Amino acid sequence: MSDPIQNEVSRVHIWVSGRVQNVGFRAYVMQTGAQLRLSGWVRNVSYDTVEAVAEGPRKDLEKFVEAVKAGPRASRVDESRVEWENPTGEFSDFDVHYSR
Repeated sequence: MSDPIQNEVSRVHIWVSGRVQNVGFRAYVMQTGAQLRLSGWVRNVSYDTVEAVAEGPRKDLEKFVEAVKAGPRASRVDESRVEWENPTGEFSDFDVHYSR
């Protein structure tokens, strides 16, 4: 029998910092979110920080968080901050947001 809490739709907001620029980090996060069938976005916040928001089943979001903390092969995540939030249902897919 499946755990209803693990299948409940949730939302996670994550920030990671370290070597996350020029290593395909945003593309990696977007691809991971899409593979897990999550919706949300990822963007650069500063030279060494990437931010992402994702919504979907809690069990898939937990996989997403672990993947983001690991990052792509050429990256190095030194710090991460994760906040669980109430889902809004505002996203239809997973996108990269570009800084202005």
